[in-house]
Amino acid sequence: MMIDRDGIARPGTPERRILDEIRPEGLPRHVAMIMDGNGRWAEARNLPRVQGHRAGAQAVRTTLETAARLGIEVITLYAFSTENWKRPKLEVRALWALLKEFIDSQLDTFKKNNLRFQTIGDLERLDPSVRKYLDRARHVTRDCTGTLVQIALNYSGRHELTRVIRAAVTDATQGLLEPEMIDEAWIAQHLDTAGRPDPDLLIRTSGEQRISNFLLWQIAYSEIYFTKVLWPDFGTTEFLEAIRVYQQRDRRFGGLTDTVPPGGNPVQT
Repeated sequence: MMIDRDGIARPGTPERRILDEIRPEGLPRHVAMIMDGNGRWAEARNLPRVQGHRAGAQAVRTTLETAARLGIEVITLYAFSTENWKRPKLEVRALWALLKEFIDSQLDTFKKNNLRFQTIGDLERLDPSVRKYLDRARHVTRDCTGTLVQIALNYSGRHELTRVIRAAVTDATQGLLEPEMIDEAWIAQHLDTAGRPDPDLLIRTSGEQRISNFLLWQIAYSEIYFTKVLWPDFGTTEFLEAIRVYQQRDRRFGGLTDTVPPGGNPVQT
């Protein structure tokens, strides 16, 4: 896999110096991101919280463009959790308005960078106008073959697993499923992320060091990278640094060091 180094950073820049340390053969296939710190970014500047979310949208665009040029296979962004409904109603409405605005303004960027749009989470609670924008984004990018961008909306890792359990019970009561048929592969096939690789790398911004109910099954063996940078300030340099650190990790997957390449997937022995 080739990295578009000149498209990411000019020679001689700090970004390029980090980029030149990154090996194409050791890139994570799937990067998951908890985008935290929009509100604190705005409050530090005496701005309304919605301005922090608006600034965060630009960080999303930068991150997606960098991921596309690196050749990352999947990137999953935690945009709205089931717990986020507890926020002030005005902020929640503003978040959905910003999502529609982002989709409307960035579809050309998605197509230009060969990005395919998808969602995970329980979309039933979303307003029909929001679902219309999501459907449009999926439709417009359906033929893109580059990075798959998964936006987690009204998402909860516990709720996802609860839905899998309910599906198993339903199939069992209909005589379609025996207990011995339920294994890790069966569960994976019934997750929102079915058919996609588990995250190799999970990034969380803003200095918080918790998972916040995100991809609980899928991140069992993910490398976790915490940074104090607030999401609106998270740019190309920060993303490349996370990849560089990831490639320095010793990923053993419960095995021995000599069976797993640094920053890579386990070697079949």
